[in-house]
Amino acid sequence: MSTPPLILDIDGTLTRPDGWGIDPRVFDPLREWNAPVVLATGKAFPYPIALCHFIGVPELVVAENGGIVYTGDDVHVTADADASRTVATEYRAAGYDLGWGEGDTVNRWRETEVAVSRDQPLEPLRELAAAAGLEVIDTGYAYHVKDTDQNKGEGVRLIADHVGFDLADCVAIGDSINDVSTFETVGRSFAVSNADDAARAAADEVLAEAHADGTLSVLDRVR
Repeated sequence: MSTPPLILDIDGTLTRPDGWGIDPRVFDPLREWNAPVVLATGKAFPYPIALCHFIGVPELVVAENGGIVYTGDDVHVTADADASRTVATEYRAAGYDLGWGEGDTVNRWRETEVAVSRDQPLEPLRELAAAAGLEVIDTGYAYHVKDTDQNKGEGVRLIADHVGFDLADCVAIGDSINDVSTFETVGRSFAVSNADDAARAAADEVLAEAHADGTLSVLDRVR
């Protein structure tokens, strides 16, 4: 059996046991992987691009929950952040905060959505987003105000078409509701044990191990 293309979430999936920071044990297996590796994340575009550089793999990236897709030579922007930024302005005007401090590096380079810290009130954010025709998803790391149509699965499909691999051959690993569309797109999917209910329900298999431990167990199995 040939080595399958990988579709990997980052936060909660490539992270250390406490859930924060990339577990360095994933670097060598991914650098040596003999098939495409796609990083599909809710993070702003520069973060997964940088991670590709640090790992040493070609840049194949779905960022901002599908809002930005990089196929290795072209950047595809699939959503517009104007509406979500308006929601963020209204949220602040109502007396709330995005929760990231003055520098707000979480949103500084974000082009198609807005992320709000999970220690901020969710219901008023959801109400404002719904009034604007948007949605809020809770990835376990942030609340993302986004277009209802943008998702990771469509981004993965775009990369597969461009690079030339079969989605049915792909293995995906993730932990969150934003990975459901990816799980529905690929041939085989795994949820790490720390995954939320939506990811667990959508995955073909829920792993016994959490975070990078779970991911590494899959890499050993499917290599």
